[in-house]
Formats: sequence, structure tokens, C-alpha cells
Amino acid sequence: MTHETTTTATLDLGPQTRILARLADGVREDRLADPTPCPDLAVRNLLGHLTGLAVAFRDAARKDLGPTTDTSPEASVPDVGPGWREELAKVLGELADAWREPDAWTGMTRAGGIDLPGAVAGAVVADELVIHGWDLARATGQEYTPDPAALQAAYGLLAAAADESDRDQGMFGPVVAVPADAPLLERTVGLSGRDPGWTRTV
Repeated sequence: MTHETTTTATLDLGPQTRILARLADGVREDRLADPTPCPDLAVRNLLGHLTGLAVAFRDAARKDLGPTTDTSPEASVPDVGPGWREELAKVLGELADAWREPDAWTGMTRAGGIDLPGAVAGAVVADELVIHGWDLARATGQEYTPDPAALQAAYGLLAAAADESDRDQGMFGPVVAVPADAPLLERTVGLSGRDPGWTRTV
């Protein structure tokens, strides 16, 4: 994964974090138990995961390494508590601010207990924000148009991961085949191991 890092070195995550914050604000309380495209995660767990990853990648950008950057996201099932909307909006804003610092994209850092170059971490968080934005929108019946720059970064990261492994294996699981002429978001979702046709059943 090398070529995509040059395109994310000046990526402003602010537009995508604002889109995600608006989606979260549109989630009704009675939908928190609904399923999502993420296996075994309800909407409330997805929102908890987003809060945790925003904190982890904020600290990764700051090179403030410790418990928030050392813990694997699989260590526990995330959840939300009272005031989750305000908390998520706050940490998403802090995440975007942290990645506006040029030093965030240089040197090494850590996230999820994995050491990786800053530029790769930036691409990973762009991918997380784009894909989980789609997850949240699909699960809650909201319209979704990701930030084009973040979407391109996510696609570059996932495509590179698929190219470097078995043809049917991506970064997060088996790639779901999507027509080559499908919209970029659908192709990116397929590379993430999700079915772009997923719809909520409640």
C-alpha cells in the first residue's frame, strides 16, 4: 500500500466527519437496536465504534500513543451512553482538526494496536469514515453522499489491499463482486466486503 498515500497526504477529513455527524444526528432513539451491514453490530454498537475509532485516530494523528491507540477494536462490543450525539460530534471534530496538522501524515503512529505510517493511518481513517457512513445511512434509512476526496482515498486503500492479496480477499473480508461500471461508492463498498444492495429489514 504505497501509491494511495500520496493522494491522502493533504486530505481534509472535515467534510466527511461533518457528513457523518449529520447522519448520526438523524438517528432516532428507537432505531438504536436495529441491525446494520456490520455483522453482529446494531446501530448503537456502530455508533459506539465510530466514537471509539474517532478518539483512537485523533490520538494517532497527534502521536499521543497509549490505551486509546493500543486497544484492538475487537476487544469488546462498543456501545453508546447518554449524550452520545454530542460526544460523537465533538470527537469527530477533534479528529478532523488533528489530521489537518502536517505532522499527522509523517512518521509512524499506532491505531488498534498496530504500528503503521501516518499517511497510511490517514487513509485507513478516511476509509472507516466513508464505509461506516454508508453502514449508518443504510441501517437508518438516510440518504448518503460521501465526501468525494475521502471516497477516493477509501477506494484507493481497499483496491490496493485487494490487489496485494487473493483476488477475492480484501482488507476486511471477502470482496463482494460489483460491476466495473457501478458508481464509485458501490465499488468501494464491495471492496470492503459488504453487499451494496444491503437494505434494512425493519
